[in-house]
Amino acid sequence: MRVIAGSAKGRRLFSVPGQSTRPITDRVKEALFNILSDDVEGARFLDLFAGTGGVGIEALSRGARHVTFVDSNRRAIATIHRNLEATQLVDGAEVVQRDAFRFIQEGGREPYDIVYVAPPQYQGLWSRSLTALQGSSLVMPETLVVVQIYPKEFEPLELTQFVLSDQRTYGSTMLCFYVARSQAPPDSEPQSHSHVG
Repeated sequence: MRVIAGSAKGRRLFSVPGQSTRPITDRVKEALFNILSDDVEGARFLDLFAGTGGVGIEALSRGARHVTFVDSNRRAIATIHRNLEATQLVDGAEVVQRDAFRFIQEGGREPYDIVYVAPPQYQGLWSRSLTALQGSSLVMPETLVVVQIYPKEFEPLELTQFVLSDQRTYGSTMLCFYVARSQAPPDSEPQSHSHVG
């Protein structure tokens, strides 16, 4: 795992000890940030279920204004701090050890431009996260929520605030892009892209 671009380009990242996290591969991370493109610079970014912090750190490296890392795992929190120090990206970072749903419920922060959700697989946590984020003070109209799941986990959700705008599949990883609306337009059809290999 490494930082792909920006001020910390090429820096290697430490992994969380044990099997509790599933880091995003460099290939998927590169594809993700190619899609996000210029939206990252100057953005407020929330990395939920942050694990190693690799996604949020990539955002900071590419010019995000602020990144909040949230994870309930003590080892993950220690690894995020270690990776922030290794990449010299401590400024602009906030690391919070807390259950993701409790963090969403508490709110009380300036809304985020981009929210990345990468929970443990097959526990329904990705759909619970989207439901919890609806109406939360953490999101505003046009906030982009990106969910990382195993492709077989995906199911259409009845959401009042989020519209599925895009879907990309890279081997065993699916990225789903949801845009927050003040009032969701009906019958929005997502684009679907599959990348083999």
